[in-house]
Amino acid sequence: MALDAPSHSPPTIFTPWPDRLRHSAIILLAAGLALAGLVLLDELLPFRALAVFLCIAGAALVPWRLHGAVAKREEERHANPVEAPAVSAVVDGIPDPAVLLDRAGRVIHLNAAAAQLAPALRKGELAQFALRSPEIINALREAIASTETRRATYHDHVPVDRWMELIITPVPVPTAFGGADKCMLMTFHDLTPLRRVEEMRADFVANASHELRTPLAALSGFIDTLQGPAKDDPKARERFLGIMHIQATRMARLIDDLLSLSRVELSAHVQPHTMVDVTAIIRQVTDGLESLARERQVVIETSLPEAPVTIAGDREELLRVFENLIENALKYGASGGRVIVSLEQAVSADNAPEIRVKVRDFGPGIAPEHLPRLTERFYRVDVGDSRAQGGTGLGLSLVKHILNRHRGRLLIESVPRNGAAFTACFPQSKPGRGT
Repeated sequence: MALDAPSHSPPTIFTPWPDRLRHSAIILLAAGLALAGLVLLDELLPFRALAVFLCIAGAALVPWRLHGAVAKREEERHANPVEAPAVSAVVDGIPDPAVLLDRAGRVIHLNAAAAQLAPALRKGELAQFALRSPEIINALREAIASTETRRATYHDHVPVDRWMELIITPVPVPTAFGGADKCMLMTFHDLTPLRRVEEMRADFVANASHELRTPLAALSGFIDTLQGPAKDDPKARERFLGIMHIQATRMARLIDDLLSLSRVELSAHVQPHTMVDVTAIIRQVTDGLESLARERQVVIETSLPEAPVTIAGDREELLRVFENLIENALKYGASGGRVIVSLEQAVSADNAPEIRVKVRDFGPGIAPEHLPRLTERFYRVDVGDSRAQGGTGLGLSLVKHILNRHRGRLLIESVPRNGAAFTACFPQSKPGRGT
């Protein structure tokens, strides 16, 4: 059965007006016509007709004005006072990630830093649904229940390891009618730099004491020998001084690598944003290692594009990455006679564009059981050969940490007796940005 079409009254000059104002206008029009008729029939004097009309007008218009004022006051009473622009500006001005919640735990305001820290946070939604850490949820529940300040520390693993401190502070916000509404201000503080400083200190002491013991023992032994039996032996003195020089150089390089590794770890959570040309850095490194290549009788072949290829990165750290990879290929893959350094644009597993720099040698290769541990600190496939080549055991570990800071990754491929390939992968930079 078809429904009857709704009936519509014909439009009039009063149609666009509000209902109460439209009704008042109709009443005034009717009253005016009636009074005008009475005046024309000499039933009512004009000034009395005017006085009656004014009384009717007042009676018709005053309720409309009162209704508007009452409606406005009701709207103000139900408006949330903490949604005022001033409160939003205060939250936005806090440098750390900050989120303002109501008494039920719903998000009222959050600044840009908080949106970056927890992208799942949404205005008007419960914060517990977006913040999945048990420490955060427990602290938030306790703060809401007790309306007292609560603190919590937690470890965030995504996208990189970070240690955070959460402070939940009850904040009384004045309402429109003289009262106060309790809200919860959540602020997050990044403790990662402090934690990394502590780890850096502990790691440096442990690694330095372990790795420096051998060269220090050699230096001490040779000094005792030169002061004793070899004191008047020119040949022994010359040979021992040469060994002492090698050991001192190894100690200096070891300390330099330890400090570089500590600096990179300290800033691992901060991604570089300066645009640099990767091809120019690779050419600078290969030119600087030409003398080592001639000494090892190895040819460095490059396959690089002519146009600049830019990524977001730290130039000095990228120099260390390519120096370590190419120098390792020259030292440990020298028997292959050549090293190939190439650059290509590819796509990662999650379909994101990336830049890949591959260093390929044709030496003896690396056994499969060693591949997973190559980037560990002080891990060596052959300890004696590594020390003979002047290695510290920190090169690939430094490469891995630098790539992590650049949100990249290191791929290692090797087949025994068929060389090895080390590939540094970097996220592709957006086009159109300068170096």
